[in-house]
Amino acid sequence: MLPPSLSTLLLLSLPSAVRAVFRDEVGHIDYHYELLGLPQRETTFFHRPRRDDKASLLYTLSDVGVLGAVNPSTGAVVWRQVLNSTGGWDAVTGRSRFGVGFEGVVRDLEVMEMTEKERKDVLVMSEEERSGETVVRRLNGEDGAVVWEWREKGGDVPVQVSTNAEKVFAVSLSGQVGRYALRVAVLDTLTGRRLEEVVVARGEVAGRDDVMFVGVNSAAPIVAWADLEKGKLFVNVLGTKNRQEFALAPGTVSVEVHAPHLVQSEPHFLVHSRTATGNRADVYHVNLKTNVIEEAYDLPELAGPGAFSTSSDGANVYFTRITDDEIILLSSASHGVLGRWPLSSSSTKASAVHGVSEVVKKSSDTFAVRAAAVTTTDEWLLVRSGEIAWSRPEGMSGAVAATFAEIPENEEFVKSLQQEAHSNPLEAYIHRVKRHIDDLQYLPAYLNAIPSRLISSILGTEVSNQDGKLSRDSFGFHKLAILATRRGMVYGLDVGNQGKILWSRRALEVPKGESWEVIGIHAHELADKVMIFGSNGDAVFLEADTGKVIDTIAAGPEKSVQSTVFVDTVAGPRLVPVGVDGKISAVPSEDAPRQTIVTRGSEGELKGVVFAANGSTSYETTSWVFSLPKDLRIVNIATRPAHEPVASIGRVLGDRTVKYKYLNSNTLVLAAADDKAHALSVYLLDTVSGQVLAASKYDGVDTAKPVECAMAENWFVCSFFGQYTLRDNTAQSLKGYQIVVSDLYESDEPNNRGPLGESEQYSALDPMENPEGPSLPSVVSQTFILNAPISALKVTQTRQGISSRHVLAYLPELHGIASLPRVVLEPRRPVGRDPTPAEAEEGLMRYSPNIEIDPKTIITHERDVIGITKIITSPAIVESTSLVLAFGIDVFGTRVAPSFLFDILGKGFNKITLIGTVVAITAGVLAVKPMVLKKQINSLWTAPM
Repeated sequence: MLPPSLSTLLLLSLPSAVRAVFRDEVGHIDYHYELLGLPQRETTFFHRPRRDDKASLLYTLSDVGVLGAVNPSTGAVVWRQVLNSTGGWDAVTGRSRFGVGFEGVVRDLEVMEMTEKERKDVLVMSEEERSGETVVRRLNGEDGAVVWEWREKGGDVPVQVSTNAEKVFAVSLSGQVGRYALRVAVLDTLTGRRLEEVVVARGEVAGRDDVMFVGVNSAAPIVAWADLEKGKLFVNVLGTKNRQEFALAPGTVSVEVHAPHLVQSEPHFLVHSRTATGNRADVYHVNLKTNVIEEAYDLPELAGPGAFSTSSDGANVYFTRITDDEIILLSSASHGVLGRWPLSSSSTKASAVHGVSEVVKKSSDTFAVRAAAVTTTDEWLLVRSGEIAWSRPEGMSGAVAATFAEIPENEEFVKSLQQEAHSNPLEAYIHRVKRHIDDLQYLPAYLNAIPSRLISSILGTEVSNQDGKLSRDSFGFHKLAILATRRGMVYGLDVGNQGKILWSRRALEVPKGESWEVIGIHAHELADKVMIFGSNGDAVFLEADTGKVIDTIAAGPEKSVQSTVFVDTVAGPRLVPVGVDGKISAVPSEDAPRQTIVTRGSEGELKGVVFAANGSTSYETTSWVFSLPKDLRIVNIATRPAHEPVASIGRVLGDRTVKYKYLNSNTLVLAAADDKAHALSVYLLDTVSGQVLAASKYDGVDTAKPVECAMAENWFVCSFFGQYTLRDNTAQSLKGYQIVVSDLYESDEPNNRGPLGESEQYSALDPMENPEGPSLPSVVSQTFILNAPISALKVTQTRQGISSRHVLAYLPELHGIASLPRVVLEPRRPVGRDPTPAEAEEGLMRYSPNIEIDPKTIITHERDVIGITKIITSPAIVESTSLVLAFGIDVFGTRVAPSFLFDILGKGFNKITLIGTVVAITAGVLAVKPMVLKKQINSLWTAPM
């Protein structure tokens, strides 16, 4: 038998190896949506990364700041980068070529197709907020060095930078808000010196968004703006002083301009006009000698929003029109149709919003077109010859809220259970017997399904549902994940089927430039309903399994909801919205919360709110107020999960004594930062009384970096970037990413329940007479240094709380999710010495200040998961497993087993061998039985007398 210390060390060494994701589990227990974000019209294009390449890649810079390349044949991501600075990236590999940092905000960036050098330089327009200057820089396309810099003072609003073969044009707005003048500064391409300044519009432009197009890299680049109220479009050829105006179709609601971006292309452009019911287009030509713009031809109005795209082949310019029914190819020279491809019946029913295209001329009158379009349902798809080659659910990027939902049971079954729950025991028993008798009608179907279920169990395959309906499984792995994005889209994922998208709905129309701020989402366990609340007072109620909208509440003109809280009421659990000032409107008595609600006041203070009945209506009453010093600001608040069963009220130590856990469900952790003193204060509050149960302060903290906290059972963790002093003789200090873990116990001493003793009841508002005052927990804390920053902290959840807990954290620099075991984040680890045999038997290791992120603990393994902002967890039916969903830019889901799979067979378990062994043993027993019986009988006859 191994000695206790050695056996403990072996047990502690197991988790790192066993927690690793096995290769045969990849794609089986997890799923990953590798997203780029919604492509933008101005920053999406086909391009050959090298001159000798015959095939193009599809490049985009999305609305979530991701730059990437996609294989147009398959839709697979070739590479992607999250942009956080100005720089250059290799078009083939996506590796950074150079990085440049400037003060201010970059407003526009253009690549110069033609320069005096063979390289392609970059023009960058930025706005410096401190000085109010507009800055245009020309950067060397090879190393990012500044070739020249031009500055303009005066508080103008920079719009865009443009160029032709000879000059650079800096377009900006000057004047009063709502009545801007459009100014164009003409710069020398070689030196950046201003040659002249042209004002082409005086008091006619309301803002930057009204300037709809600024051409670039063209023989005659143009700037266009519109006045939809007057029904006019204004166009100016950059570098000239004259402007021309054109009448728009009656009822035009939006206008887009499409033009080529090659200097050798013909100076033609298309104006796409949309009305409430359809869209049309007009094609214009620019005379290079006189700079006069003339209309060449127009295209008829068709139903739907429609989309146009431009592509060039030398001097030839092609326009591709995408409608709901077909794709049409036209030349910019005349209105003749060069090609027409009807969309197949299997194509998406959504309409195209914008797109890009690539045209290949096969012969004198034969063309091939492939078009990548963004649809009204936020899908990005590529159409080739009328067939959809691939589609990507880019609308799932930018997710802001999510929740797990159970697959709905049969409606009649749910009603029967509710009826039994609200009747007396005798009636409930009789009703249940009748229900079981009625269920016998399903017995033949159940018996017929046994062979297929047995075979699938042996082979380890999934049982296909014959009727195509969702159904729960015995392990609790088949759940729904409801995902809401900032663009107003809601998605339903089948967690047990590799995260398959079951449905998607646009729940809210979000204006351009704004985001849907979801402040609460909840799935009702019994009813098939998901509730989503927005910050503007809007709400959406959907069916979990179909996404059908049950009801909606329109959004108000401004933010009116601060947060939501899940409470218990007489009528059942519900989600309650809280106003921006912490106020909650009066509610009926049956809908009044039973517990204290914590809200944020108008001055930033925390308030405890309880409801008191007054007839049929309940009104809120403030029970306590917690105000921070003026120098502190709240940076994070963490509470215990709604589902958190406690398997043990104490912790058994190595000497068989017990330290009793401080298990107060009415607690929260508040982190407040002091920007001037560079300090962080962490408070543990009792939400019933507002009493501070524990407090700690950390100096040398970088308050500009994120602070994350999470709470579970009787402990909580907080992570931040700050200064740490080593606990050795050198007393050296260093800065890094830290994680502080704190355990809460009823007393410092084992086998001691603290001041409350064996009291069965206790109220934070009415303390016991002896001792007087509240009972404070015993806090044991420890700090660890991490080798990488972490964010989006979350603790795993299991059904009974028996399995050990892990802290899940996103690694922004490594693009992965780590699962940190609780045994590592243990504040009671002995400092400066090895553990005693009793401590080793308990599972304690010697304290080490640094925690290296072991690759085996990364549950995303080799996947590149970017932009995760939040992680949620949910328990499965089996105690060993917790479901995980991470979202932000990407969406990733998996199953984790913190204490290993002790209640379910693994996928690699050889069931066939086991069954074969049992069958062989059974056959051997049956074969040997007659011989044994005969031998026993013969032995009786030969027995001595």
